[in-house]
Amino acid sequence: MYKVTTVELTRDCLVVQIPHGTAVTLSKGASVDITQTLGGSYTIHAQGGLFRVASADADALGLQTTASAPRPVSSDQRAQVDDNRIWEILRTCYDPEIPVNIVDLGLVYDLQTTKLPGGDRRVEVKMTLTAPGCGMGTVIAGDAQQKLLGLEGVADAQVDIVWDPPWHQSMITAEGRRILGLE
Repeated sequence: MYKVTTVELTRDCLVVQIPHGTAVTLSKGASVDITQTLGGSYTIHAQGGLFRVASADADALGLQTTASAPRPVSSDQRAQVDDNRIWEILRTCYDPEIPVNIVDLGLVYDLQTTKLPGGDRRVEVKMTLTAPGCGMGTVIAGDAQQKLLGLEGVADAQVDIVWDPPWHQSMITAEGRRILGLE
């Protein structure tokens, strides 16, 4: 279990309310509890609710921002972008309420890559959510898309949310089940 850390916001911070997916601003000086730090984003408890803080706003929590500058890409590196690397990147995306990545939760249903002229790739992902009413779907899909676009050799990425087949706990991988204590 993650140790909860209480901090004061060092500046106003745009956050996303969980599970509604609504963007709100928390004010500088607000006391917040950091409850989850996975995949570069943060889940905090503040004002009686849960919120997701993007990695670019880690400084508002008094933490170092994890964003890095893009690196030049050679044609050899572009050729190295494969499905395994893409799956690895998707494993850094988390539902802010569940400490298991979207791959091990069984949310990613399909992954397709297409080689583009010039050697870069287009990545298309079909994923679902644990519940159809989850307002965080666009946030999670957007996080996955941004991480894919940050991968060397990926020029275009699309992440679509689908509902067929409906998600069920049986889709969680053995690793996900272990993390959740379902074994």
